[in-house]
Amino acid sequence: MAFETLAVSEDTGRKSLADVAYESIRDRLLMLDIKPGELLNDDALAKALGVGRTPIREALKRLELDRLVVTYPRRGTFATRVDVTDLSYISEIRAQLEPLAAARAARVASEAVRAHLQDVLDEVQAFDVQAASVVETLQLDARVHQGMYAAAGNPHLEDILIRYDNLATRIWCMVMDRLPDLSLHVHEHVNLLRAIIDGDEDKAADLARVHVSGFEHAVREALFSA
Repeated sequence: MAFETLAVSEDTGRKSLADVAYESIRDRLLMLDIKPGELLNDDALAKALGVGRTPIREALKRLELDRLVVTYPRRGTFATRVDVTDLSYISEIRAQLEPLAAARAARVASEAVRAHLQDVLDEVQAFDVQAASVVETLQLDARVHQGMYAAAGNPHLEDILIRYDNLATRIWCMVMDRLPDLSLHVHEHVNLLRAIIDGDEDKAADLARVHVSGFEHAVREALFSA
């Protein structure tokens, strides 16, 4: 996933340059295009994205809060390492909060939000995992989870879950080529989304919990069977 120089467009104009830089660098960190432990050079990033150094620095500050980069005085800013021991910590938090978000979304989502989730559900059902790239698969996974988080209608919960889902994504990228059947993970989203759309709080919470624990189990199997 290569950087592209930012073009001035109506869509880009809705966001600050720092926001666009943040999203671009974040995506490269999540997909491990920027390797764990790699030094991030302000000048190189600014040139690659076609922005000044100030938006880059603002983006890196946000990414440090997300635990995706770390800055050391006089040394620079580095992509955080992907430590597998963090998997249990991340999963412990997600196992508590993802069911909460799913149940809340089932309870409070408006008809318009449920219609949007139905569109996402249709996309999941039509998705061809075998033909899709890693990036396309992860982008679909993000649309499902972020759609659910937004549907829960709690911006603080949404912010926390996006942060931990991003950290989980980096771990997933490490083992994705060793996972035996990604289609199962992807299509687990169908029943979860349907439960939210139908307003079934208990079922949505249970399915979200199973989905998180299944992710952790699959990653552990891939890591320790290699």
